[in-house]
Amino acid sequence: MGKVIFGLLLFFSISIQAQENYPKDAFRSPMDIPLILAGTFGELRSNHFHSGVDIKTQQRQGLPIYAIGDGTVTRIKISHWGYGKVLYLAHPNGFTSVYGHLQKFSPKIEEYIKKIQYKKKSYEVEVFPDYGEVSVEKGDIIAYGGNTGSSSGPHLHFEIRSSISEKPTNPLLYGYEVRDATDPTLVKLYGYPLSDDAQVNQSQKKIAINFTRQEDGSFLADKVMAAGTIGLGFIGFDRQDMAANRNGVYSVQQLVNGKVYTDYDFETFSFAETRYLNTLIDYEHYGKYRQKIQQCFKAPGNRLSIYNKLHNDGKIVVREGLSYNVEILIRDYKGNLTKLQVPIEGKREPLKVEKEELKTEHYVVAKKPNNYDLGIAKVYFPSNTFYTDFYIDLKKGKDTVTIHNNTVPAHRNFTITFDASKYSEEERKQLFIARLDKNLRPSYASTYKRGTTFTTRTRNLGTYALAKDTIPPKIYSKNFKDNQWLTNYRYLSLRISDDLSGIDSYSATLNGEWILMEYEPKTNTITYNFDDKILDKNQCKLKVVVTDNVGNSTTLESNFHRK
Repeated sequence: MGKVIFGLLLFFSISIQAQENYPKDAFRSPMDIPLILAGTFGELRSNHFHSGVDIKTQQRQGLPIYAIGDGTVTRIKISHWGYGKVLYLAHPNGFTSVYGHLQKFSPKIEEYIKKIQYKKKSYEVEVFPDYGEVSVEKGDIIAYGGNTGSSSGPHLHFEIRSSISEKPTNPLLYGYEVRDATDPTLVKLYGYPLSDDAQVNQSQKKIAINFTRQEDGSFLADKVMAAGTIGLGFIGFDRQDMAANRNGVYSVQQLVNGKVYTDYDFETFSFAETRYLNTLIDYEHYGKYRQKIQQCFKAPGNRLSIYNKLHNDGKIVVREGLSYNVEILIRDYKGNLTKLQVPIEGKREPLKVEKEELKTEHYVVAKKPNNYDLGIAKVYFPSNTFYTDFYIDLKKGKDTVTIHNNTVPAHRNFTITFDASKYSEEERKQLFIARLDKNLRPSYASTYKRGTTFTTRTRNLGTYALAKDTIPPKIYSKNFKDNQWLTNYRYLSLRISDDLSGIDSYSATLNGEWILMEYEPKTNTITYNFDDKILDKNQCKLKVVVTDNVGNSTTLESNFHRK
């Protein structure tokens, strides 16, 4: 790793200031097809901002991916989830391009990484080649588009980062042309009473505000009667031409009587701050309805750097007898604009909806560590696990513990520790900590065992219990039968699955020699490619071992013939 850092320092002889110029003609397109986006930079994802653009690959895998400029490969990672197969390419002008969800790499890179996989006897690997060890030229085919990792369909995840700060920047800043003549879409508008004495339309709770489209294409909200300190939030999205995807918007401005109160955009951000997305959205609403309301005000705990300007944290102080004209301007990267006017009159009216505050016996102070004993389990929250102080709802069941609910985001991992002393040693081998969904169906939480103490670290609030998995995984051959001739076959394919704790590991040998099986968990498939050419016999014996997360194991043995 030290060689890589030293090489990069020699490789990048530019200033940070020069990086901010975003060269418009330095890079070519990563694909030789029209760029149609399934996802935009900064798009609101689960617990993070999207750090690149998702380029549609015509619903196909195997399309060539090109190096956007001369460079050297600095990182290759292959994992079951995340970006799947991903390649990082550093360029001499101080930027690094990233290509994710790949089907496979170019022959030169594929040979390089497969040697490492066979050496480590692992499909999942991460390597940092020395500077210049794997170099490419602009326009070289470096990979082929795929659907690996946490991808829900074939596409290329494409990023451009600063090689020095590692901050991702919007790839469209570099001159890439994406057809977009469509204004962002406004779906819903909400008003938030923020101060103790605040009200919006006779409500002390968040309330929806109606709006209508005007002849000029802008939107006008119904007049809002309010008092105290309030905030506004909206649900919206953007569409590019030739795509139906609901993508993220580029920038948001909020003006009050002509003065800018809020101005943020998605030019760049840092990975260290990306989880603070949970403070930009109304997370309680997201937890209940899976809808992301972007708040035009800065909520407590928000440390995002995306703001260009803020006045009073975007909060509007409404005084009785005064009128306010609020404009919300939502733009996409092309500058297409959706404009919303919100007339506000300062007036107190009799309340129809009063605020409700959940009060429990436990109050979490976010800046301090908090420790709770729930009988069969203990919960420890390090300091700054949460963004704000709140009353936490903790419940002890006979075999379960409930730690609040999914309407509060956790920024840091917290620890749940179960006492498994009432179980025998044999029973404990098959136990794991499970998070239960609303139907009480268990899902595996990474469980660390030390004697009778079981521990998991998680950011997910909810209900937890100890669950038992006694059933070993299942293995089926998909494209071959025992003792079959496979002379013209290109690959072996098997299906592996586990009904409860999930697959922990798998391994395969051919005639006693380890072979690389590529695992695609979305389809529960493992595949061996005969191009690896390690066969030296016509009579072949395949052995596959699959183990779940509590140690239950299944072995499949099969023979086949091949010339």
